[in-house]
Amino acid sequence: MTRSSQVRANMVAILSILALSAFTMVWLLWHHPVKTLIATAAVLTALGISARLARSIEQDSGADLDHGGQSF
Repeated sequence: MTRSSQVRANMVAILSILALSAFTMVWLLWHHPVKTLIATAAVLTALGISARLARSIEQDSGADLDHGGQSF
């Protein structure tokens, strides 16, 4: 396989996965709207909490690096 055909195959795979994901979400929303909305809200809340925790951990590790490097 040449490089361009590998790139094309990768793009087709990514687009197929995205289309399958979108179809699954629409199907779930159509057949189970309340359960899907609750699950979506839970996932988005978990991602928000994870992002907030990651920011706090990142700030703590940056503070540790600033205080420890100047003593000889």
